[in-house]
Amino acid sequence: MTPPTNRFLRFAKDNGLSLVFGAMFLVTLFWQAVAGQAEYNDEMRSLGADPIGFGRYLASAHFAVAVTENWQSEYLQFFLYLFGTVWLLQRGSPESKEMHKAGTESDEDQRVGRHATPESPRWAGAGGLRQLLYSRSLGIWMCVVFLGSWYAQSVSGAAAFGEQRLRELESPVTWSEYLTEPDFWGRTLQNWQSELLAIGSMAIFSVYLRQRGSPESKPVGASHHATGVEG
Repeated sequence: MTPPTNRFLRFAKDNGLSLVFGAMFLVTLFWQAVAGQAEYNDEMRSLGADPIGFGRYLASAHFAVAVTENWQSEYLQFFLYLFGTVWLLQRGSPESKEMHKAGTESDEDQRVGRHATPESPRWAGAGGLRQLLYSRSLGIWMCVVFLGSWYAQSVSGAAAFGEQRLRELESPVTWSEYLTEPDFWGRTLQNWQSELLAIGSMAIFSVYLRQRGSPESKPVGASHHATGVEG
């Protein structure tokens, strides 16, 4: 029987990427909440209002919109990247497929249908709608999370915007009215442009620059023209 310590170490090694980034996410989310509460309470004091506690701030529209406006842009990035790289190519980039592989590729290349192996997921060997959905499930899920977090941003943003207008002795706006406000589109587009810049930069920088040992980079000695080659 494998000792618990060894099982834990094996689990940590097998899941190191998700565990480390998950922990970093929780730490940064906590400190974002701390900083956000301090900023919000400073604003309340300047208006002569009482500050709020940490728990109440976590349930506030101010915190919700700050979180969701970043989430929706990140998942938009993944969604666009997953679907875009099916057809769009970048010669010399490991972020691109090889130049002759544009498109959804053959069933044999993708190991679906009769080309599925015993180790393949069950739906990869199925036909019809199940295979169609599973073969696009990652992109579909990223799109669902993007739309859900964008909707959450719009709802929390409308609430935060309404609070601000009330403090300025102006009437709040409805959710549908908020969708036409510069505040909503300013929050949205400032995140979208940064994510699109990041995708484009990674695609072109990885043609000429290297990171030894990273699967996101070509091998150090690979040609600049080598496409779809990962280290």
